[in-house]
This record gives sequence, C-alpha cells and structure tokens, in this order.
Amino acid sequence: MVKRRTAAILPTNIILLQNLVRRDPESYREEFLQQYAHYESLRDLFMAQPGSQNGDEFEELIGFVSAVCSCYPKETANFPNELKSLIANNHRDLTPELREKIIQCLVMLRNRDIITAESLIQTIFPLLSAYSGAANVNAQHSKALRHQVYSTLISLLKNVNTGAKNQKLNRSTQALLFNLLEQKDAQGVWATKLTRELWRRGIWDDSRTVEIMTQATLHPDSKVVVSGVKFFLGADKEREENFEEESDEEGFDLNSMRHKMNINKKTGKRAKKLEAAVKTMKKKNSAKHSATYLNFSAIHLLRDPQGFAEQVFETHLQGKNSNKFDLEQKIALMNLLSRLIGTHKLTVLGIYSFFLKYLTPKQRDVTQVMAACAQASHDLVPPESINVMVRKIADEFVSDGVAPEVAAAGINTIREILSRAPLAIDQTLLHDLTEYKGSKSKPVNIAAKSLITLYREVAPEMLHRKDRGKVATMEISAGERNGLPQFGVESNTQGIPGIELLAKWREEQGLAANDGEDDEANWEVDDEEVDGEDIEGDWVTVESDKEYEISDDEDEDKKKEDAVPELTEGKEAEKMDEDSDLDLSDDEEEGAEKIEEDAPAAEAATAPLDAEAAFRELASTRILTPADFAKIEELRNQAGVEKILGTKTQRNEEQVDSGSLVGPVKYKQLREERIAHAREGRDERDKFGSHRGKRDAPHSTTNREKARKKNFVMMIHKRSVQGKVKRSLRDKQKVLQAHITKQKKKGH
Repeated sequence: MVKRRTAAILPTNIILLQNLVRRDPESYREEFLQQYAHYESLRDLFMAQPGSQNGDEFEELIGFVSAVCSCYPKETANFPNELKSLIANNHRDLTPELREKIIQCLVMLRNRDIITAESLIQTIFPLLSAYSGAANVNAQHSKALRHQVYSTLISLLKNVNTGAKNQKLNRSTQALLFNLLEQKDAQGVWATKLTRELWRRGIWDDSRTVEIMTQATLHPDSKVVVSGVKFFLGADKEREENFEEESDEEGFDLNSMRHKMNINKKTGKRAKKLEAAVKTMKKKNSAKHSATYLNFSAIHLLRDPQGFAEQVFETHLQGKNSNKFDLEQKIALMNLLSRLIGTHKLTVLGIYSFFLKYLTPKQRDVTQVMAACAQASHDLVPPESINVMVRKIADEFVSDGVAPEVAAAGINTIREILSRAPLAIDQTLLHDLTEYKGSKSKPVNIAAKSLITLYREVAPEMLHRKDRGKVATMEISAGERNGLPQFGVESNTQGIPGIELLAKWREEQGLAANDGEDDEANWEVDDEEVDGEDIEGDWVTVESDKEYEISDDEDEDKKKEDAVPELTEGKEAEKMDEDSDLDLSDDEEEGAEKIEEDAPAAEAATAPLDAEAAFRELASTRILTPADFAKIEELRNQAGVEKILGTKTQRNEEQVDSGSLVGPVKYKQLREERIAHAREGRDERDKFGSHRGKRDAPHSTTNREKARKKNFVMMIHKRSVQGKVKRSLRDKQKVLQAHITKQKKKGH
C-alpha cells in the first residue's frame, strides 16, 4: 500500500492519482494539495513569463484539478475563475493544445454545475472574433479554435434547451449576437452561422431569432448579408429535412416486424405486442417536438416586413451599394424581396422598374429573375406598376422570332404574374398572347392555353368570345357575372363570413343542397353551448310587475311558413335559368367546344371559390341550420390556424419554380440515354424482371436442387434413375454432347 501511494503522487501517475482521489477524497487530501500547489507555481510562472511554462505538465495539472475539484470545493473555490481569466486575457500566449484543454475543462466544470452555462458562454464567445487579424502562421490554429468554440456553443445550447426552453440563457446569448452584428466587419458571419444552425435544429424558433437575421441582412459587409439572405430563403427547408432525418434514424422498421410476425407462429399475444409497439413509436415521433417547438416560417415571424423590405431594396439594390454584389447575390436579394412582397402583400413600387433591366433573353439566369417578378406581384399593387413589367416580358420574350422555349417562358411568367394580379394586362395584349394557342410548338401551345384557362375563371369578359368556354359564356349571358374585378375592392359575403368555406366543404363531402335541412338534430342546440357559465356579460334583473312582449310560437311558425315560399320561388326561378338554352352560332359553339377539349392539356390555374356566388347559391337553395353555423365557425377557425402556422399557403405565398417556366421541353436523347430510360424500372418488376444475377439473394431451393441432395437409396427406384442405367452408349454420347453445347452457349 505504501508503494502504491508513493507511486500515485509522482507526476507521471497523475491519472492514477485522479482515480484514487475520486474514490476516496479524504485519504488523498495531502497528495491533492501537493499537486494543486504545483499547479499554482506553474500558473504564477506563466503569468510572470508567458513563454516559459512547461506546456505538457501544466496541461495535465489543469485537467487533474478540473476532474477532482468537486471533491474539494473550498480549496478550489478560485480555480474556475482562474481558468476563465487565463483563457480570456492570455489566450494569444497559450499554445493551441493548452487552449483546447482549458476549453474542455471549462465544459467539464459546466457539466458538473460548478460554473453556470451563461458564464461559460460569456467566457468563450469573444474567442470567435478574437483572431480576425491573426497572422497566416496562426491561421490554422485560430481556425481550429473557432471551430471548437462554435461546436461547444451549439452543444451547450442544445443541452440547456432540451425538454424546456431556457429563455434567460437564450436572450443573453442573443444579446451577444446582436452586439457582434453591430460591428462593421465580417465577424458577424459567426452570428449568422450560430443562429442558422440553432434554427435548423429547432432550438431557437422565435421572432427574436429572426430579428438577428434581419439585422444581418442589413449589415454593411457582403458576406454577412448573403448569409442572412440564404437563411430566409432556405433555412425552413433545412429544418424540415433535419427533422425528417432524425425521425428516420430514431424510427423502426415496421415492415421487418410484420414480416417476422408472418413467418413465425401467429398468436394473438404477438399481434397485440406489434400494435402496441406501432402506437408507442408513432406517439413518440409525433410528440417529439410538440412541447418546445413551433413550426413558424422565418418570413412570417418578421416584426416589420414593410420596413425590412424597403431597407433591403434601398440599401442593397439601389445606388452605389449594389456594386459590391455579383449577379448571383443580386438575384438572391431579388428572390428574398419578392418573397417578402408576395407573402405579406407589401408595396415596394421601385422593385418593378428595377426588374426591367434584367428582363432580356440574353441575361444569365433570367428565369430566376422572371420567377422573382411573379412572386412580387399581388392584387394590392397598382396594376399600372405591374403592367410595365408584363409589357416588357411580352416584347422581349414573346414573338415569332425567338426560340419556342423563350416564348413559352415568357407566356408562363405572364400567367404566373396575372394569376396574382389579373388587372395587370390590357385586353389587346391578352388577345395577342392567347393567339399562340395555335402554335406548333407544344410548350408555347400549352402556355397559351393555360393563360386562357386562367382568365376563364378570373375575367372571361377579357377573352375572345370563342375562347371563353361554354360555362363562362352561359354565365355572362345569364348575367351571373359581376363584370371585371376592380382594384382595391374585395368581395362581400353579405354579412355571413366564411360561408364560402361551408359551400366548399359540402361540395367535397358530396352533399346535396337540402341534405340535413329537415334533420331535427341539426336544429337542436347543445345544452353545454348555452350553459349559464359560458354566457358572456352580466345577469339582467327582470322586474316581476313589468309587462314584457313575448312572441307566441304560432306567430313564429307563421313567419317561418311565410319565408319558405319565398325561398322556394327563388329556387324554382334559378332552376328555370339553369334549364334555359342559349342561342350560340355554330362557329362560336365549335370554338368553345375546341377550347374545352384542349383545356386538360393546359396547366389549370384554379381560382378560389367566389364568396358571393356561394352565399347566393346557399341562400337560394337552403335554410341554414344551427349546425351549419357551427360548421362555418369550425372551418373558419381551421382556416385561420392553417394560415398562422403556414401549413396552407395562399396563392401569393407560393414560391415560383424557375425551372417550370420554360415548360415541357423534349430534347433528342443519346443512344445511352434511351437504353437507360428503357431499362429504368424493369428490374424492380416481378412479372417482367430478369432473375439473372440474383441467385445470391435469399430464396427457397427448387425441386431439382432438393432431388440432388436426397439419399441415393430413396432415388434408386425412380424412373429417371433407372432410365440412366439402361441407356445405350449412343444415348450417353448424345446427352454428353448436348451438355457440352449448352455449356458453350452460356459463355456468350
């Protein structure tokens, strides 16, 4: 025992002494104090002469004291502060290995609750921007240090926010990031990197996080700006992909479990265990982020979208400041600005004239610019502002002298713009574009027909009569159309908001107009809904001596009977209008039928259900019951939640794919491409797939293979064996020659 204790106190056996101290702190107090005194002497020597310390020995002593300081809290009360001051004030004089060791020891102290997470972040965070002007000799070491600090911050914030959000620590860390972005140099990139990674992992998901990236997007340095722009354009998709990967890794192979149930003995107990396992895993995966995570889009969490969009346009795209960005970065800024305008329906009129100089067929990446033009359009922008852009696209891209792909891209872009702002085109230009429906080029043909399909729903009055289609022509002749849509005028549902949602729901459910109208259950109101506790307001005192006028039930029934014939008359009148035939000339009827036949080939741009038409239809064919009003309230709440959470996007919030603007272009394939396309999917089909080369896969043996392995005594009396014995020499030669010929053919 004496030899062991003597060997333990030697400097070369610090690891052994550390193990002994942690097992029995009181017995090895003297040995610890001796090593701690040695640490203090090396620390004082380093503070006096920074370059004269023994790095390896000092590093081992720091690790030793950090590992056992929890056993002697009084003796090591100042040790954490000494480490923090050492790395904060003298990090440039330390060796890279010693810096790395000190940071690891500080993390160890944090994991043992000796220091707080906030103090650790306050200590190591300045190291991210401390080596901005470092020499090239220390560039590799400084890069490794920043990477270590970055990964330490990410893991620390992840552990602290697991289970419940630590808002105090999050706000203090975000304050450090705001201070870092106030500097005018490129060190603000670290703030964007941290924020983007924490957003991707779902650790930070509030508006304060988005505000950090807003400040980064308005930063003077181009690197910080590009990092902020990429966050708004792609961080949400990265977060969804990250959660999908995590769910796949933590999930289980359901098909494998079911396969085992099929090949093993089927019992009710095993079936119940399988169902319980499936329910448990699904519940675990669905509730993984429910307590601490909200799936809000970054663009929807902006505090001042209008001010942010104006500052981005004025700061980065106008004046001399735009020269510091290349074309790819400018297109990213255009994409961000257009997404902001379309999502929040903002008004930045200067952006439409800014697009004009990039709308030429020879412009590089012009399809991305055209997609940004479509995303920046909505119905609250003055039509004359968008009309200039539409006219520019029509003049540059849509003509007989350009390639079919260029003309198709121009018409498709105009269709995307007009689907968001239908009044941004005059009737003459619309007629010119719809004439391309007779083009021999399929992409141009489809693009023109899709434009016709759009205006059949939005404003058929602007089309030629032969292009309106049968339904729109009948509605115009019957006076059911209210004319062209007007700028700034929204449809009114005559005092019943959400009735169009009820009409759409009944149409999806396949319910007739009068279904459920005579059901008594739909007219009854639940007692819980009229419970006295749920009634808002104060009680009204009723005086017993005062007379009140109360209507009798007979009078109410009489009024209801008087109201029903009016609805019946309106219903019959509407039916007469529907049954009436319209006189169309043969040419007009033929043209309408032709467009109707070609409509499925076009890309249909569906418009939302008209609220006034829905109200008119339901009011004339049905008496709304209390159950209908309850359903309207439910559908309105559901639509509101979907809009807030971003699960159901509006037309102006959809992102335009720049690759889809060109249309279906079919290029001539090479021979190798045609062969690969023909073979695609063949091997996966069981009916036609070849089994060549698949014998190594697990499969059952054939009867012929089983016969070879049978005992000879069992096979000696079979006809096939007896036939071989009775063969003549000539028959044996024929069989052998046939076998040789077959083997030779297998080689080719």
